Amino acid sequence: MKYTNQYIINAMESTGLIPVFNHQDISIAKEVLDASYKAGVRVFEFTDRDEKALAVFTELHKYASKYDDLTLGIGTIFTKTQAMQFLDAGADFIVSPALIPEIADFCNEKKIVWIPGCATITEVYTAHQLGAQLIKAFPGNVLGPDFIKAIKTVLPQLKIMPTGGVKPSLENLKLWFDAGVSCVGIGSQLFNKDDVKNGKFYKLTDDIKEALQHVQKIKTNNP
Repeated sequence: MKYTNQYIINAMESTGLIPVFNHQDISIAKEVLDASYKAGVRVFEFTDRDEKALAVFTELHKYASKYDDLTLGIGTIFTKTQAMQFLDAGADFIVSPALIPEIADFCNEKKIVWIPGCATITEVYTAHQLGAQLIKAFPGNVLGPDFIKAIKTVLPQLKIMPTGGVKPSLENLKLWFDAGVSCVGIGSQLFNKDDVKNGKFYKLTDDIKEALQHVQKIKTNNP
């Protein structure tokens, strides 16, 4: 761990957008990481969605060490064993699609940021009681900005990050930030598959930079 938990949360809030990405090819993962960093990304989430994820993440974490101010975490974690493996591989934070008590206990013990996926007020409140500093509203496309507004009405102090279905357009991002999110996680909507496949990483940089500019414009108008 090279960053404090508060540093990581602050970095997520200040950039406002966390890319969510997975690929079995380490060379492509490195290119996408570089493209994201060049665009202004300072927090990046790789996901554990295939059998090669741990090996790719381990190598990617070593590669990412050249960036002093980049935070690299792991997502799609369902078990304590997975959390242990990726923490050993250098993960700066742990993200889950669900609220999983054994992961909460493990991450609290290790004093590492954990971001649980929640889809009801009960789950959100439970996550808060278990010490989550940031809560993932998932799946975002099902819950929508109105869910965020409802949560913030009764628990205004909570920091929330929707993931799943969030689009990098100014219009869509504005809906989420107007609802009260602290940041957003964006996966497939941010990384054009054809651009990745054809090695057009410069275009990924342009697209991500534009999305980050949208976020900063919204945040400036909504202090």
